[in-house]
Amino acid sequence: MSDEGGAVARVRVWDLPTRLFHWLLVVLIGVMWWSAEYHRMDIHLLVGPIVLGLLLFRLVWGVIGGSTARFANFIRGPRAAMSYLNGRAAHVLGHNPIGGWSVAIMLLLLCTQVGLGLFASDEDGFAAGPLSKYVTYGSARKLAHNHHLLFNVLLVFMALHVAAILFYALVKRNNLVGPMLHGRREAPAGAAGLVPASPARFLIAAAIAIGVTLLLTRWL
Repeated sequence: MSDEGGAVARVRVWDLPTRLFHWLLVVLIGVMWWSAEYHRMDIHLLVGPIVLGLLLFRLVWGVIGGSTARFANFIRGPRAAMSYLNGRAAHVLGHNPIGGWSVAIMLLLLCTQVGLGLFASDEDGFAAGPLSKYVTYGSARKLAHNHHLLFNVLLVFMALHVAAILFYALVKRNNLVGPMLHGRREAPAGAAGLVPASPARFLIAAAIAIGVTLLLTRWL
């Protein structure tokens, strides 16, 4: 039953590419933290381009992907956010207006973090991003410092993200993790579910992500 006592149904909400992106990113961010913390820069430099490719894929998928993955579906203006906070918003299948902005900020921070890493360098120049050769040594070291500082900001933001998930689970009785695992959630009966993108669009997004990643990390 829904909160209003109406019937509910299980509908598809997240497509497979979106779910794979989410969980791969969770794992790889952990690997990136571990490799930097324990000075395994060989692993750090190996995994970095994979994270870059995932982010590029998500940016393209946010334009041509499944309906709930598209930025136009969940990035709303201040009025929509206030309506949601005041409890006046209609039922939202995917990201709510607050969660949508959280996703957008997270992607912006991660893209900035990876962008800094592309140009960063250690003191000896042995562990250097693939584009560090295009900036001076001093600039590469400054960018490496900013790369480190921004990760601390990311840690705070990720902690807030986890806290919000726990709040929804414990207070609002709304499990956000399950749908990101199996792709389905309960919604009012008759609610429109995910409109998936075609396999061709997935191939286009993957090709763009791989091509740009190779361009930035191997071919320039």
